[in-house]
Amino acid sequence: MKNETANIETVATEVKQLGRPVNPSSERQKRLAELAAKAEQNGGSVKRGRPVNGASERQKRLAELEAKRANGELKRGRPAMIKVAIVETPVAEAPVATEE
Repeated sequence: MKNETANIETVATEVKQLGRPVNPSSERQKRLAELAAKAEQNGGSVKRGRPVNGASERQKRLAELEAKRANGELKRGRPAMIKVAIVETPVAEAPVATEE
């Protein structure tokens, strides 16, 4: 067998970036930069939305339910439907009186 090497010419091509160009001074890019800065300050997470009030009645109830689930005291889901079994018993016939 012969070992042949092929002459491969490398062709330099320009790669154009696909998609719409990013405007770094746009409002969206400024907001994204702010969120990234907040994430760095808070250890990588940014809390969004309404904060949870731990002292509210709902949070107390949810904590109580979670504790019961952890202990296995709370059953999950809808209760099973009670199935009624119909048992047929043979009926003994009464003797019929005959007239004499």
